[in-house]
Amino acid sequence: MKKISMFLLILLFLTGCRTMPFGGYGVIDWVDFVKLDGKTYYGIHSGVLADQSFVGEMIGTVKFKVADNVTNPNYKIRNGDAAFHEKGTEIFKIEDHPHLIALRSEHSINGYDVYYSIDEMDYQWRFKDMSLVKVKKIEIYQAYTREGNKRIADISKVEEVKRFLHLLESSEIQTTFQPNTEKRDPTYYEMIFYTEDPIAYKFNMQFDGSTYYWHPWDTAILSNDIGQFLYQE
Repeated sequence: MKKISMFLLILLFLTGCRTMPFGGYGVIDWVDFVKLDGKTYYGIHSGVLADQSFVGEMIGTVKFKVADNVTNPNYKIRNGDAAFHEKGTEIFKIEDHPHLIALRSEHSINGYDVYYSIDEMDYQWRFKDMSLVKVKKIEIYQAYTREGNKRIADISKVEEVKRFLHLLESSEIQTTFQPNTEKRDPTYYEMIFYTEDPIAYKFNMQFDGSTYYWHPWDTAILSNDIGQFLYQE
């Protein structure tokens, strides 16, 4: 009887750790953020730093990385906290844009992750926010290669830029589209659109072997003509 009771006690303990009904903590899906001088900054997931010349003076460093270190959902974010950047990561202002900051990142195109103050501005880096007439250059990178992001196209001629943008505008929304993944995973691309602003727009494109598609909001199918722009540096 004692052995049975001990088994039940162990089983209850293991079940409690898994389901956490008594106040235990699990994994938290953190939003990409940085907190500095009382302001909270969120990552600009559809933008990259346009050029390192926009980086201003260093204004701080990350004091604590919360991801992988905090499991309490009631944890109060403090100055110097960052979701995913390691302690010691340098924080820079972006010249003439007091509501934007940049943090060094070897994984990001042009070397920095960029953030905006959620208390002082709205998110403004969606495709619908981008002024097409201001786009001066487009770069295309193949993502998730062994070398990281590999640049495969640099489009700067005026007529080619216009043609590429027209292909994006002409894409057809198909919310029910499912890529063909029977033989392989889709190839992922990142398209970078440069204007005169310090933040260049970044949107993803994918190719499943027969169809190009992207996500300006909902899934949209692109003309296969867009493939003509790839691998043409």
